[in-house]
Amino acid sequence: MTSPLLEARKIHKRFPGVHAVNAVDITFHASEVIAVIGENGAGKSTLMQIIAGVHQPDAGEVCVDGEVVTIPSVARATDLGIAFIHQELNLASNLTVSANIYLGREPRKFKPLNFIDSQQITTQTKEILSQLSLDLSPNTLVENLSIGQQQMVEIGKALSQKARLIIMDEPTSSLTQHETNRLFELIRTLKSSGVCIVYISHRLAEVSQIADRVLVLRDGKNSGELAREEITHNRMVSLMVGRELTQYQQRQVQQTHKPMLEVCDLVIPELTTAPINFTVHSGEVVGMFGLVGAGRTELAEAIFGIRETISGTIKVDSKKVDLGTPRQAIEAGVAMVPEDRRIHGLIVESNVCDNITLPSLNCYQWAKFIREKKVERVTKQMVEDLNIRITNIFNNVGILSGGNQQKVVLAKWLSLSPQVLLLDEPTRGVDVMSKSEIYQLIEKMVSQEVAILTISSDLEEILRISDRVLVMHQGKLTGELQREELNEEAIMQLATGKQ
Repeated sequence: MTSPLLEARKIHKRFPGVHAVNAVDITFHASEVIAVIGENGAGKSTLMQIIAGVHQPDAGEVCVDGEVVTIPSVARATDLGIAFIHQELNLASNLTVSANIYLGREPRKFKPLNFIDSQQITTQTKEILSQLSLDLSPNTLVENLSIGQQQMVEIGKALSQKARLIIMDEPTSSLTQHETNRLFELIRTLKSSGVCIVYISHRLAEVSQIADRVLVLRDGKNSGELAREEITHNRMVSLMVGRELTQYQQRQVQQTHKPMLEVCDLVIPELTTAPINFTVHSGEVVGMFGLVGAGRTELAEAIFGIRETISGTIKVDSKKVDLGTPRQAIEAGVAMVPEDRRIHGLIVESNVCDNITLPSLNCYQWAKFIREKKVERVTKQMVEDLNIRITNIFNNVGILSGGNQQKVVLAKWLSLSPQVLLLDEPTRGVDVMSKSEIYQLIEKMVSQEVAILTISSDLEEILRISDRVLVMHQGKLTGELQREELNEEAIMQLATGKQ
């Protein structure tokens, strides 16, 4: 193999209370796709941020083209041909495609007047869009693009910087299958042109499909490296967690359980194209599947009182309830884990204790005072029950891994002992170990007679945890499948509107 494009040797990085990266070695070669995987908190993002100039290592060295370099800033990384495409895309939505691609690096003309050369920007943007096989005008506003198109614009930005090493952090987390396939085609094209792609993902099936080599991190250390012919799901999982995962066993539906959530003739403005009717029983997991725009999240938001309804009734434990606000929903025994935990599920600037106890503070009041010791005792118990990995309950929730953040959101609602739990993408962006733990937690809640409605874009997940599956297409329920009827083809037929 040719000499490495970039090599990191014995990299260390510490943050308060954690050794995030511990003596990690990694090499990157031109014309390859290397996947970096590991549980949340394994050190993947920190290691990549060191390479991209966001963080400085406490020890170790980085070599580019065989020479030791320092990368004190993102600008220096860019000069060295390193680009980082974050999971949360870094685009200005109110600017055009061309303005985003060349933002801060606009070609100039008429020196020393240094006017921006708009014509050159447009010409070069057209060339980049052609490379990406993206049929867009350079003058299109980014806010009018799909997530998949925005992802391509981020890659276009990297190409405009002549990047030789492109780091992609969870690049498919918000993409449709078609957009994912298109991204993979582009990755292969970039690879054939000499670019090194670093692919960070929790989706091990994608890693198996696209990676030439896999580096596995665990607890900030190298856990192992797999060559192309060694890449299997079991090998990756074993290196990530250091043991075999407990297998989730599909339970049998108990038909004797009573209806806990009943939705009758629900009509939601600008969404439903037919009244919505369904029931979730206590001790049952009902999966809800649909393609982008089907209206699954909007339906859950309407049940939880976030979204307005025109007509229809909702019953909880056979009692008709008015769920006009989240507070009314909570009082009726309904809880919701939202799709975007950082925006809608957490106060990321606050600590774990405050986040877990926020919706149940009235339970800890005495006169007008909060019983702090009880708050702390309940929080510690929830942290222990859900295996939330923190050093203490006053850790800022914003610094936790995705899996631990998701468990904080779950703990917040479970502390209220809800009768109905709405889960919107419960394992999105969490590592394989946290996903397994969340599945076990769902099983535990079911054993406690909680009625669970789970919305997921992951077909494998839907098939794995559901007793029944409801399918939506363009604002209406197109079908219901019992456990014995469940398979991917049947679900996708209904999700595309075929009865």
